[in-house]
Amino acid sequence: MYLLKIKGTAKIPDYVQMRDDKFNLIAYFRADRPEKALAKAGYADKEEQILKIINEMPFGKIQKIDI
Repeated sequence: MYLLKIKGTAKIPDYVQMRDDKFNLIAYFRADRPEKALAKAGYADKEEQILKIINEMPFGKIQKIDI
């Protein structure tokens, strides 16, 4: 799975994209409100792990993660 953290502007918040190995979009959610989107995508049990990675990620970089 891949994560991409996108920097927002003054009016647009920061977003995160979750993509599978074929780069299909799994989830797209605000960086400050990921709980509902992760649960909907089936990753509620790995929420803590994913949030830690998202908080440490730089903006604009794609990061491959194995969960």
